[in-house]
Amino acid sequence: MKQVPFSYIARNLWVRRVTTALTAIGLALVVYVFATVLMMSEGIKATLVATGQPDNVIVIRKGSGSEISSGIDRVSASIVESSSGIATDGTGQRLVSKEPVVVINLERRNTGKPSNVTVRGIGPLGAALRPQVRITAGRMFRPGTNEIVAGSSIAAGFSGAGIGETLRFAGRDWVVVGVMDGGKTAFDSEVWGDAEQMMQGFRRLSFSTVIFRLADPDDFDRVKAALDNDPRLQLDVKREQQFYSEQSEALATFIRVLGLTISVIFSIGAIVGAMITMFATVAQRVGEIGTLRALGFRRSAVLIAFLIESLLLSLVGGLIGLLGASLMQNFSLSTVNFSTFAEIAFGFVLTPSIVVQTLIFSLVMGLVGGFLPARRASKLKIVDALREA
Repeated sequence: MKQVPFSYIARNLWVRRVTTALTAIGLALVVYVFATVLMMSEGIKATLVATGQPDNVIVIRKGSGSEISSGIDRVSASIVESSSGIATDGTGQRLVSKEPVVVINLERRNTGKPSNVTVRGIGPLGAALRPQVRITAGRMFRPGTNEIVAGSSIAAGFSGAGIGETLRFAGRDWVVVGVMDGGKTAFDSEVWGDAEQMMQGFRRLSFSTVIFRLADPDDFDRVKAALDNDPRLQLDVKREQQFYSEQSEALATFIRVLGLTISVIFSIGAIVGAMITMFATVAQRVGEIGTLRALGFRRSAVLIAFLIESLLLSLVGGLIGLLGASLMQNFSLSTVNFSTFAEIAFGFVLTPSIVVQTLIFSLVMGLVGGFLPARRASKLKIVDALREA
């Protein structure tokens, strides 16, 4: 079957470049929203999953959905700390950190409105368990004091969280002596202090979680089984990366579902716009269609030609929208993590999978919007088309 040349199809879009541009921009806006939503969801996942280390294990109370709702008494924490299979540092100390985790209320610098912030008390080796975290300004807090360090997002966004400033919570004044960079993880949105001082300040008798590093990363199943089978303990033992991945699911799913719903609603308008454009194109090119049919091009060839033209139009819009969405990687946002109800900062992440999904979404809009006009063009009779021309 003789097909309409691709160069002819592409040239038709260029000849009507004003109409093409306006329709492509409409499609691009929808694609931009679609891609941005996927990037937000991926950014939240990347932020939380990167928070965990592959050889770290986190222990919380059985049935707890998060560190905030967990409680591990000192006896249970000591049993975990003495378990076999835990790595040691250069001085022979076990790489374990028993940590209280609470949520406090701080005021934003720009609006003065309150928001929840995660405060974590870490043990002497707590920082060593998080190699991705580094102090970028000031210094680390001294154990046994009311000194704290703030994540970069907290220091920049909340009153009293900058170096030399003072935060008041748990009935005490806490001096910020450093700012830490969490390497685009959830630690950017936390405040750290001495675990024992935090326990006293918040009048807590139990830790929220126990973190430790495996001496052998492949030994996780044995270590987990030993803790699970200990009748004195009622604890959940998970790899840290798995734990944070689970923490991201609720928020990421909510954003994805809400955003995709909005994108689908917007896409209906974009599809109608593309359809109107293609119907107008068909109306303007009746004589041209008749000529093509007279030259021996069959109805199916005309149908395919107009469908390709619509797909090209949607591809242009998709690429423009994707380009705009890719610029969002230079920005970051903050929102409330559903698992902790505390502030979490995250960036937009563009992955190859998102690129493919976005282009497919764009092409589907072009296919749906172009089918009826293409079908109408293919149904025109040669005599009627030439007479109308």
